[in-house]
Amino acid sequence: MPRAPINGTELFYDQQGEGEVLLFHHGYTGSHDAWAEVVPAFKDRYRCIVMDARGAGDSAHPAGGYSIRQYAADIAAMADHLGVGKFTYIGHSMGGVIGMELGLNYPERLDRLVLVAPAPADGIQYPGMEAERERARKLWRERDLATRLEEAVALAGRPDADLLRRNVLRGFSVSEGHFEESWEDLVNYRAGDRLGEIKTPTLMMAGAADGLLPANLADFQRLGNATLHVFSRVGHGMEYEAPAEFNAVLADFLEHGVVTARTLMRKLRESQAALSR
Repeated sequence: MPRAPINGTELFYDQQGEGEVLLFHHGYTGSHDAWAEVVPAFKDRYRCIVMDARGAGDSAHPAGGYSIRQYAADIAAMADHLGVGKFTYIGHSMGGVIGMELGLNYPERLDRLVLVAPAPADGIQYPGMEAERERARKLWRERDLATRLEEAVALAGRPDADLLRRNVLRGFSVSEGHFEESWEDLVNYRAGDRLGEIKTPTLMMAGAADGLLPANLADFQRLGNATLHVFSRVGHGMEYEAPAEFNAVLADFLEHGVVTARTLMRKLRESQAALSR
Protein backbone atom coordinates (compact mmCIF):
# COMPACT_ATOMS: atom_id res chain seq x y z
CA MET A 1 0.00 0.00 0.00
CA PRO A 2 2.03 2.99 -1.23
CA ARG A 3 1.84 6.17 0.80
CA ALA A 4 3.58 9.47 0.23
CA PRO A 5 4.65 12.00 2.89
CA ILE A 6 2.47 14.97 1.96
CA ASN A 7 2.12 18.18 3.98
CA GLY A 8 2.68 16.56 7.35
CA THR A 9 0.72 13.34 6.81
CA GLU A 10 0.80 10.11 4.80
CA LEU A 11 -1.49 9.91 1.78
CA PHE A 12 -2.32 6.79 -0.19
CA TYR A 13 -1.74 6.79 -3.94
CA ASP A 14 -1.51 4.32 -6.78
CA GLN A 15 -0.56 4.74 -10.40
CA GLN A 16 -0.88 2.69 -13.55
CA GLY A 17 0.20 3.31 -17.13
CA GLU A 18 2.47 5.82 -18.79
CA GLY A 19 2.09 9.07 -20.69
CA GLU A 20 -0.06 12.13 -20.11
CA VAL A 21 -1.22 12.24 -16.49
CA LEU A 22 -4.79 11.82 -15.29
CA LEU A 23 -5.16 12.41 -11.55
CA PHE A 24 -8.38 11.11 -9.97
CA HIS A 25 -9.82 12.23 -6.62
CA HIS A 26 -12.84 10.90 -4.75
CA GLY A 27 -15.68 12.65 -2.96
CA TYR A 28 -16.60 13.28 0.66
CA THR A 29 -16.07 10.13 2.81
CA GLY A 30 -15.08 8.28 -0.37
CA SER A 31 -11.89 6.63 -1.57
CA HIS A 32 -9.95 5.67 -4.68
CA ASP A 33 -12.31 2.68 -5.00
CA ALA A 34 -14.66 5.00 -6.89
CA TRP A 35 -12.42 4.76 -9.95
CA ALA A 36 -12.10 0.96 -10.04
CA GLU A 37 -13.97 0.71 -13.36
CA VAL A 38 -12.49 3.87 -14.85
CA VAL A 39 -8.72 3.55 -14.56
CA PRO A 40 -8.56 0.21 -16.43
CA ALA A 41 -10.14 1.89 -19.45
CA PHE A 42 -7.40 4.56 -19.61
CA LYS A 43 -4.22 3.03 -18.23
CA ASP A 44 -3.08 1.83 -21.68
CA ARG A 45 -2.97 5.42 -22.97
CA TYR A 46 -2.41 7.56 -19.88
CA ARG A 47 -0.55 7.58 -16.59
CA CYS A 48 -3.49 7.24 -14.18
CA ILE A 49 -2.96 8.33 -10.58
CA VAL A 50 -5.52 7.79 -7.84
CA MET A 51 -5.17 9.09 -4.29
CA ASP A 52 -7.08 9.23 -1.03
CA ALA A 53 -7.62 12.46 0.89
CA ARG A 54 -6.30 12.83 4.40
CA GLY A 55 -8.57 10.99 6.79
CA ALA A 56 -10.17 8.85 4.08
CA GLY A 57 -9.62 5.58 2.27
CA ASP A 58 -6.16 4.18 2.94
CA SER A 59 -4.58 7.49 3.93
CA ALA A 60 -3.52 8.43 7.45
CA HIS A 61 -5.84 10.21 9.89
CA PRO A 62 -4.09 13.43 10.96
CA ALA A 63 -5.52 15.79 13.55
CA GLY A 64 -6.29 18.60 11.11
CA GLY A 65 -6.18 20.01 7.60
CA TYR A 66 -9.68 18.97 6.54
CA SER A 67 -10.49 21.86 4.22
CA ILE A 68 -10.96 22.34 0.48
CA ARG A 69 -7.92 24.58 0.37
CA GLN A 70 -5.74 22.00 2.12
CA TYR A 71 -7.00 19.15 -0.06
CA ALA A 72 -6.02 21.15 -3.15
CA ALA A 73 -2.60 21.83 -1.67
CA ASP A 74 -2.24 18.10 -0.93
CA ILE A 75 -2.98 17.26 -4.57
CA ALA A 76 -0.39 19.72 -5.84
CA ALA A 77 2.13 18.31 -3.37
CA MET A 78 1.31 14.74 -4.42
CA ALA A 79 1.96 15.71 -8.04
CA ASP A 80 5.30 17.20 -6.98
CA HIS A 81 6.16 14.03 -5.07
CA LEU A 82 5.46 11.93 -8.16
CA GLY A 83 7.41 14.23 -10.46
CA VAL A 84 4.32 15.47 -12.28
CA GLY A 85 4.25 19.01 -13.62
CA LYS A 86 0.87 19.33 -15.33
CA PHE A 87 -2.05 16.94 -15.21
CA THR A 88 -5.71 16.52 -16.05
CA TYR A 89 -7.65 16.52 -12.80
CA ILE A 90 -10.83 14.45 -12.42
CA GLY A 91 -12.70 15.00 -9.16
CA HIS A 92 -16.02 13.63 -7.92
CA SER A 93 -18.40 15.50 -5.57
CA MET A 94 -16.16 17.07 -2.91
CA GLY A 95 -13.36 16.26 -5.32
CA GLY A 96 -15.15 18.49 -7.83
CA VAL A 97 -15.06 21.45 -5.46
CA ILE A 98 -11.38 20.70 -4.90
CA GLY A 99 -11.08 20.89 -8.68
CA MET A 100 -12.59 24.37 -8.63
CA GLU A 101 -10.01 25.35 -6.01
CA LEU A 102 -7.24 23.96 -8.21
CA GLY A 103 -8.61 25.86 -11.19
CA LEU A 104 -8.62 29.10 -9.22
CA ASN A 105 -5.32 28.78 -7.36
CA TYR A 106 -3.22 26.24 -9.30
CA PRO A 107 -4.19 26.83 -12.95
CA GLU A 108 -0.59 26.44 -14.10
CA ARG A 109 -0.70 22.79 -12.98
CA LEU A 110 -3.75 21.84 -15.04
CA ASP A 111 -4.12 20.61 -18.60
CA ARG A 112 -7.83 19.96 -18.20
CA LEU A 113 -10.41 19.90 -15.43
CA VAL A 114 -13.22 17.35 -15.05
CA LEU A 115 -15.86 18.13 -12.42
CA VAL A 116 -17.95 15.02 -11.73
CA ALA A 117 -21.21 15.92 -9.94
CA PRO A 118 -19.32 18.53 -7.92
CA ALA A 119 -20.62 19.90 -4.65
CA PRO A 120 -21.96 23.44 -5.12
CA ALA A 121 -19.47 26.26 -5.56
CA ASP A 122 -21.46 28.38 -3.11
CA GLY A 123 -21.83 25.73 -0.45
CA ILE A 124 -24.23 22.89 0.26
CA GLN A 125 -27.62 24.33 1.17
CA TYR A 126 -31.04 22.71 1.17
CA PRO A 127 -34.23 22.76 3.29
CA GLY A 128 -33.98 20.62 6.40
CA MET A 129 -30.22 20.30 6.05
CA GLU A 130 -29.42 20.56 9.75
CA ALA A 131 -31.86 17.83 10.74
CA GLU A 132 -30.67 15.60 7.92
CA ARG A 133 -27.06 16.18 8.89
CA GLU A 134 -27.76 15.18 12.47
CA ARG A 135 -29.40 12.02 11.24
CA ALA A 136 -26.39 11.24 9.00
CA ARG A 137 -24.09 11.84 11.95
CA LYS A 138 -26.06 9.38 14.07
CA LEU A 139 -25.92 6.71 11.37
CA TRP A 140 -22.18 7.26 10.96
CA ARG A 141 -21.43 7.04 14.66
CA GLU A 142 -23.56 3.91 15.05
CA ARG A 143 -22.15 2.35 11.86
CA ASP A 144 -25.71 1.58 10.79
CA LEU A 145 -24.87 -0.33 7.62
CA ALA A 146 -28.38 -1.57 6.85
CA THR A 147 -29.98 1.88 6.90
CA ARG A 148 -27.15 3.60 5.07
CA LEU A 149 -27.08 0.92 2.39
CA GLU A 150 -30.84 1.09 1.92
CA GLU A 151 -30.58 4.83 1.38
CA ALA A 152 -27.58 4.54 -0.93
CA VAL A 153 -29.38 2.04 -3.15
CA ALA A 154 -32.54 4.16 -3.23
CA LEU A 155 -30.62 7.29 -4.27
CA ALA A 156 -28.59 5.62 -7.01
CA GLY A 157 -30.05 5.99 -10.48
CA ARG A 158 -28.57 2.61 -11.44
CA PRO A 159 -28.01 0.81 -8.13
CA ASP A 160 -25.43 -1.92 -7.57
CA ALA A 161 -25.89 -3.06 -3.97
CA ASP A 162 -22.50 -4.74 -3.64
CA LEU A 163 -20.62 -1.71 -4.91
CA LEU A 164 -22.65 0.69 -2.80
CA ARG A 165 -22.06 -1.47 0.27
CA ARG A 166 -18.33 -1.06 -0.25
CA ASN A 167 -18.79 2.70 -0.55
CA VAL A 168 -20.78 2.83 2.68
CA LEU A 169 -18.14 0.84 4.55
CA ARG A 170 -15.45 3.20 3.28
CA GLY A 171 -17.54 6.10 4.53
CA PHE A 172 -17.71 4.57 7.99
CA SER A 173 -13.90 4.31 8.08
CA VAL A 174 -13.06 8.00 7.65
CA SER A 175 -11.60 10.04 10.48
CA GLU A 176 -13.67 12.27 12.73
CA GLY A 177 -11.98 15.30 11.21
CA HIS A 178 -12.77 14.22 7.68
CA PHE A 179 -16.40 13.52 8.55
CA GLU A 180 -17.06 16.71 10.49
CA GLU A 181 -14.66 19.37 9.22
CA SER A 182 -14.88 18.48 5.54
CA TRP A 183 -18.66 18.79 5.72
CA GLU A 184 -18.42 22.15 7.44
CA ASP A 185 -16.11 23.43 4.71
CA LEU A 186 -18.41 22.09 1.98
CA VAL A 187 -21.28 24.04 3.56
CA ASN A 188 -19.27 27.25 3.92
CA TYR A 189 -17.29 27.17 0.66
CA ARG A 190 -17.90 30.24 -1.50
CA ALA A 191 -16.34 30.51 -4.96
CA GLY A 192 -19.32 30.87 -7.26
CA ASP A 193 -18.62 34.47 -8.21
CA ARG A 194 -15.08 33.48 -9.26
CA LEU A 195 -15.87 30.50 -11.49
CA GLY A 196 -15.55 32.67 -14.58
CA GLU A 197 -11.85 33.04 -13.77
CA ILE A 198 -11.30 29.34 -14.48
CA LYS A 199 -10.06 29.25 -18.08
CA THR A 200 -8.74 25.69 -17.96
CA PRO A 201 -10.71 23.53 -20.45
CA THR A 202 -13.39 22.02 -18.21
CA LEU A 203 -15.94 19.23 -18.48
CA MET A 204 -18.86 19.29 -16.06
CA MET A 205 -20.58 15.91 -15.63
CA ALA A 206 -23.96 15.76 -13.90
CA GLY A 207 -26.59 13.12 -13.17
CA ALA A 208 -30.17 13.75 -14.19
CA ALA A 209 -31.28 11.83 -11.06
CA ASP A 210 -28.87 13.64 -8.73
CA GLY A 211 -30.18 16.19 -6.26
CA LEU A 212 -27.17 18.35 -7.08
CA LEU A 213 -28.24 18.76 -10.72
CA PRO A 214 -29.65 22.31 -10.33
CA ALA A 215 -26.47 23.49 -8.58
CA ASN A 216 -24.31 21.76 -11.19
CA LEU A 217 -26.15 23.47 -14.04
CA ALA A 218 -25.88 26.86 -12.34
CA ASP A 219 -22.16 26.42 -11.71
CA PHE A 220 -21.57 25.22 -15.27
CA GLN A 221 -23.04 28.43 -16.64
CA ARG A 222 -20.54 30.46 -14.60
CA LEU A 223 -17.41 28.56 -15.64
CA GLY A 224 -15.06 30.36 -17.98
CA ASN A 225 -14.33 27.60 -20.53
CA ALA A 226 -16.55 24.56 -20.07
CA THR A 227 -18.73 21.96 -21.70
CA LEU A 228 -21.47 19.86 -20.10
CA HIS A 229 -22.71 16.27 -20.12
CA VAL A 230 -25.82 15.14 -18.22
CA PHE A 231 -26.32 11.39 -17.77
CA SER A 232 -29.89 10.13 -18.01
CA ARG A 233 -31.17 7.88 -15.20
CA VAL A 234 -27.98 8.29 -13.20
CA GLY A 235 -27.63 9.64 -9.67
CA HIS A 236 -24.64 11.10 -7.88
CA GLY A 237 -22.07 8.37 -8.57
CA MET A 238 -21.90 8.20 -12.35
CA GLU A 239 -18.36 6.79 -12.45
CA TYR A 240 -19.59 3.63 -10.75
CA GLU A 241 -23.31 3.70 -11.58
CA ALA A 242 -22.68 3.94 -15.33
CA PRO A 243 -18.94 3.37 -15.87
CA ALA A 244 -19.11 2.48 -19.58
CA GLU A 245 -20.96 5.69 -20.43
CA PHE A 246 -18.74 7.68 -18.07
CA ASN A 247 -15.59 6.35 -19.72
CA ALA A 248 -16.89 7.17 -23.19
CA VAL A 249 -17.67 10.78 -22.23
CA LEU A 250 -14.30 11.23 -20.51
CA ALA A 251 -12.43 9.76 -23.49
CA ASP A 252 -14.26 12.10 -25.86
CA PHE A 253 -13.35 15.13 -23.75
CA LEU A 254 -9.70 14.08 -23.51
CA GLU A 255 -9.61 13.85 -27.30
CA HIS A 256 -11.70 16.84 -28.35
CA GLY A 257 -11.64 19.24 -25.38
CA VAL A 258 -14.38 21.82 -24.92
CA VAL A 259 -16.91 21.65 -27.74
CA THR A 260 -19.68 24.26 -27.62
CA ALA A 261 -21.56 26.40 -30.11
CA ARG A 262 -18.91 29.06 -29.52
CA THR A 263 -15.95 26.77 -30.26
CA LEU A 264 -17.66 25.33 -33.34
CA MET A 265 -18.38 28.83 -34.65
CA ARG A 266 -14.76 29.81 -34.05
CA LYS A 267 -13.56 26.80 -36.04
CA LEU A 268 -15.97 27.65 -38.86
CA ARG A 269 -14.67 31.22 -39.06
CA GLU A 270 -11.06 30.03 -38.99
CA SER A 271 -11.82 27.60 -41.80
CA GLN A 272 -13.56 30.27 -43.85
CA ALA A 273 -10.68 32.66 -43.32
CA ALA A 274 -8.17 30.03 -44.43
CA LEU A 275 -10.15 29.35 -47.62
CA SER A 276 -10.34 33.05 -48.49
CA ARG A 277 -6.57 33.54 -48.43
